Amino acid sequence: MDAIVLKIFILAVVSFVLSFLLTPFWSGFLYRYKLGKNIRDAASAPVMAALHAKKAGTPTMGGVLIWAPVTLIALAAALAAALDPALGPLNFLSRSGTWLPLFALVASALVGLVDDYWNIKRIGPKGGGLRMRHRLFLYAAIAAVGAWWFYAKLDWSIVHLPFAGNLDLHWLFIPFFILVIVATSFSVNETDGLDGLAGGALATSFAAYGAIAFYAGKYDLATFCAVIVGALVSFLWFNVNPARFFMGDTGAMSLGVTLGIVAFLVNQVWLLLIIGFVFVIESLSVIIQQASKKIRHKKVFLSTPLHHHFEAQGWPEQKVVMRFWIIGLIAAVCGLALALLDKTL
Repeated sequence: MDAIVLKIFILAVVSFVLSFLLTPFWSGFLYRYKLGKNIRDAASAPVMAALHAKKAGTPTMGGVLIWAPVTLIALAAALAAALDPALGPLNFLSRSGTWLPLFALVASALVGLVDDYWNIKRIGPKGGGLRMRHRLFLYAAIAAVGAWWFYAKLDWSIVHLPFAGNLDLHWLFIPFFILVIVATSFSVNETDGLDGLAGGALATSFAAYGAIAFYAGKYDLATFCAVIVGALVSFLWFNVNPARFFMGDTGAMSLGVTLGIVAFLVNQVWLLLIIGFVFVIESLSVIIQQASKKIRHKKVFLSTPLHHHFEAQGWPEQKVVMRFWIIGLIAAVCGLALALLDKTL
């Protein structure tokens, strides 16, 4: 057990260091080729434009510095174990634990990378990258592969209900899985609007699910989560206000997809509502705002997602981010406590 804990912490630190070392090269590339984010104009988003006009041109696609180190470490550890059995304990790739989340991380990251690039170059409808329906289709397709893997390869169709036991959804597990994964990915993307906000919330969420995986004996998955947290902490070093670069869809969407899959793998998907509470309220604010505008022809919030509402009220960006981080940390601890209590009762 001590060796497993040591492996988890060592690989998390390696992930932090590798991401940190890669940052000057990737950020230099982004600045050199002027791969900066386009801020929405005043006509379509007046509050957003007024608050964030100064950020126009800040490089995006910084999420590469999260998923690329995680992928490199996973593959390097697997290769090292294959070449030398003595290094076998370093490997954390396994069919039942981490093949799927790693595949989903990379696949959704590549979709996000294309979307980010198109947005920068003003390719696509109205120069805004991929159409929403195309994005929905692509991420739903990745989620469908995950649903098939669970249902056909892992023979998994159950969902755990806290303090009540497991519910077998049978074939309904597939659409439920797709819905959760797509909703989680877009919720994380909604949260990625202030310097450091999504990164901090993701770090606490993955840390909580990593702890749940460890407690459940899923050590490869716990290691995978720890490696993601290590890369996220390195990313945050450069992403806190004023951000050197933004995460972009290549980071936010891929990490949202991966977080949802991890939640299913530890059979604690309902705890996403608590552990990912920041993502939930951000997404809910957008849904409420849109519904109110259509039905009542009035706004509920000054601007959405919710973090922009507080900015519009006069809160400094750093205050919004720090308070959301605190809420996210408390929510993650509460979710972890509920998972542990559920296991012991």
